[in-house]
Amino acid sequence: MSGSLTTVMPPVGVPPRRPEPMRQPPGGLDRPGRPPAPPRREPWPPPEPPRTGPRRVGPPPPPRDEPELKSESEWVDEPAAASDAPRRKRPVLFALLAILLVVGVGTGVVFAVPGLRDSLGLAGDDAAAVVPPAAPIAFTPGLRGPDPQAAAPTPEGVRAALEGPAGNPGLGALTGVVLDPATGTVLWESGPTEPRTPASNTKLLTAAAALLTLDHTEQLTTKVVEGDQPGSVVIVGGGDPTLSSLDPGVDSVYPGAAHLSDLVDQVKASGVQVTSVTVDLGRYTGGGTASGWGPDDIDNGYITPIVPAMLDGGRSNPQEADPPRASNPARDLVEEFAERVGAEVPASAAGTAPQGARVLGEVHSAPLTELVDNMLRMSDNVLGEIVAHEVAKATGGEATFEGGSKATLDVLRQNGFDVSGVELSDGSGLSTQNLVPAALLGQILSVAAGPDGDDPRTVKLRPLLGGLPVAGGTGTLADRFGEAGATDGKGWVRAKTGTLSGVNSLAGLVLDVDGRPLVFAFMTTGTESAAARPALDEIVAPLRQCGCR
Repeated sequence: MSGSLTTVMPPVGVPPRRPEPMRQPPGGLDRPGRPPAPPRREPWPPPEPPRTGPRRVGPPPPPRDEPELKSESEWVDEPAAASDAPRRKRPVLFALLAILLVVGVGTGVVFAVPGLRDSLGLAGDDAAAVVPPAAPIAFTPGLRGPDPQAAAPTPEGVRAALEGPAGNPGLGALTGVVLDPATGTVLWESGPTEPRTPASNTKLLTAAAALLTLDHTEQLTTKVVEGDQPGSVVIVGGGDPTLSSLDPGVDSVYPGAAHLSDLVDQVKASGVQVTSVTVDLGRYTGGGTASGWGPDDIDNGYITPIVPAMLDGGRSNPQEADPPRASNPARDLVEEFAERVGAEVPASAAGTAPQGARVLGEVHSAPLTELVDNMLRMSDNVLGEIVAHEVAKATGGEATFEGGSKATLDVLRQNGFDVSGVELSDGSGLSTQNLVPAALLGQILSVAAGPDGDDPRTVKLRPLLGGLPVAGGTGTLADRFGEAGATDGKGWVRAKTGTLSGVNSLAGLVLDVDGRPLVFAFMTTGTESAAARPALDEIVAPLRQCGCR
């Protein structure tokens, strides 16, 4: 296989929620709804401290008159000394000499900087030469991918490895599958076709549909165009939820995001004196929320109403994963932009861009593959919904929650994936009404991890693997695989997490001790996250060590 399979949003556990659809929250463009933002953070990482400047090496400079060293009480109690006051330099010189001698004895080295020995009274023929430093250790980094020649695992070997961990009562009702992606062989399964609530593992379906459909380099564009009245402008939403409100050079939770400041600068440079700002949200239709979302999901920081124009994914703090979100993210964007250009926002900020209007400025998101990476690593629900809407739009469907769900299943079905029993209400997995069997999760991952050239779908799906969090290292797995029975998986497991009340899932891949990749998908119901999550880690870790023959 080509492409490295080698190896940072905290766990996404949520409070219990009602399964019935929530009421649509208020949030028309005529009503601001963004929670007050906390003070902006200083740039991260912080600037480096001043570095020591160049120093002169050579004979000491001519002596200079120096002030007499005084104790603290002398500085406070005595007047300034006369210019011809006696100087007390010898104690300082002796102290410095003592320090240098101690260091020299401790290291076995006499300092031989030109002029230094003479000034310290160390001149003499018996002075040792400076010992040259040892040659640097040669380091040749090497990355190893899966070994296609490694011995193949067997169903008997995998069954033996998982027999104990799979019986952990913390797993509740367990379904799952383990596959060898090199051959497509099913190595272990338990109820693999039973549809279960996947939680955020729904994002694997969304990511696969997007990578199979959209250009991997595609970017989402936010524009500002002239309105139909003098001084009016319209922000045209192009689907980018990552547009950053932070200063240039300061990163939000979205790496590579465009900055609102750039858009503002372009509009100011156009020469148009802006007096009024509205926003065109016509790219998406339907409501801003999906059925199966909880009534507290916005306040708890998991989601914001989905519109094609917003700042920072609707976050009240752009550098925090799950702060309270805006109930009216489009209005917040319009007001922030208007404030920066010195304009007003009408009571109703909904607008329509005139046909063929002059473009005053535009900015672009990171490419699709980077958006998918961030969606999976952070388990970002807003990106999950935006990507599903974009799949619907690209395939000629309606850019709604229903349209995104239908388009996702249509794309997967057309590409040979078995979507029997699948039900989707959203693209992020926040909905409690989604149902997906473990077999489909395993099939998607197996194709993505398959050998190059064997399946035309593999080259399109390969980027999906790069976005999977690393056990004990990144994203939603950063604090996982720390229990005694799971540490073998640290750094070797890459997997997508899924967590809702009473529901936990983990799907990804691991290299076994023979260097052969194994794909897995495990889903649990009827248990608590505190017990299910470490139990899932402990059922995956043995796949790293077993060799499974």
